[in-house]
Amino acid sequence: MATIGICEDDPGVRRVLIEMVHTADHQVVVARTGREAMSAFSAPGAVDLMVIDIGLPDADGRDVCQALRVAGQHAPVLFLTALDAVHDRISGFNAGGDDYVGKPFSVGEVLVRINALLRRTRPSPVPVEGLVLDPERFSVRTPDGEEKLTPTEFRLLAALAFRPGEVVRRRAVVAAAWPDGAVVSENTIDSYVRRIRTKLVAAGSPVELVTVRGVGYTLQ
Repeated sequence: MATIGICEDDPGVRRVLIEMVHTADHQVVVARTGREAMSAFSAPGAVDLMVIDIGLPDADGRDVCQALRVAGQHAPVLFLTALDAVHDRISGFNAGGDDYVGKPFSVGEVLVRINALLRRTRPSPVPVEGLVLDPERFSVRTPDGEEKLTPTEFRLLAALAFRPGEVVRRRAVVAAAWPDGAVVSENTIDSYVRRIRTKLVAAGSPVELVTVRGVGYTLQ
């Protein structure tokens, strides 16, 4: 069972989403505006996943997502949006979102995406000596320290940590860390890798994230 935060201003859509989540045996925390979402979702552990409508009456859902990230909420975000241009999707990912569903949507598709995001953020223990990925805290921990990760950083690092010493190709990294169909440039991947590398050093990691030019990445 997970706790799903739903931020949707349309009563009919909100009711459908609530019923869907309850049917899947998850709990629900409801917000109708960006302001309510900040109050209801921002505390650590308040929710395991957030479904946020981009077209809220008092704010852009992407801005709400960014504000939640700044506040320390790293649970994955599924955007609901009537915007379907590529640049709109990219802006959603850049705002800290993890997936999106266009309106009108299929309830079945929303539920499948929710379950997929929950699975990705709850991997098994990582088989790298001295390195622990904590799916509850979205953090990387060593005997010398701990650093918080975003959900995407967490999935990317987990994809490498499950194959220590192996070179994981870029396309496999994208498949593990981003939603299906996400448009992810090489510069975006490199940016995430740099941030993760910095956090590993700050945590006193016993392993190093190495770039194998033209191929992919490895932990060694």
